[in-house]
Amino acid sequence: MRKRVIIKSRVKEGVLDRFLPFLEKNLPNVRGFSGCLKVAVLFDSDSRNLIFDEAWLSIKRHRNYLDSIENNGVMDELVSYLESPPKVEYYDHLEL
Repeated sequence: MRKRVIIKSRVKEGVLDRFLPFLEKNLPNVRGFSGCLKVAVLFDSDSRNLIFDEAWLSIKRHRNYLDSIENNGVMDELVSYLESPPKVEYYDHLEL
């Protein structure tokens, strides 16, 4: 069953001008990763809250991606722009 992955965090104050180019550089990698169906980025500029709204074929595929970016340093760079590590939530995608 397809999984919806919601990743929530908050961007540090004053880093958005460096964070957006980081996202533009790295989003094609996640979108092209095996099992990724969709990635949308939502941002509230007033609160600096950030949400990645993703669809994956399975939790295992998403965790494989997380392992990949933890090993290549991308996760460390991502977290450097955030107030705290992102919170990852998994949901079933219901075809209603």
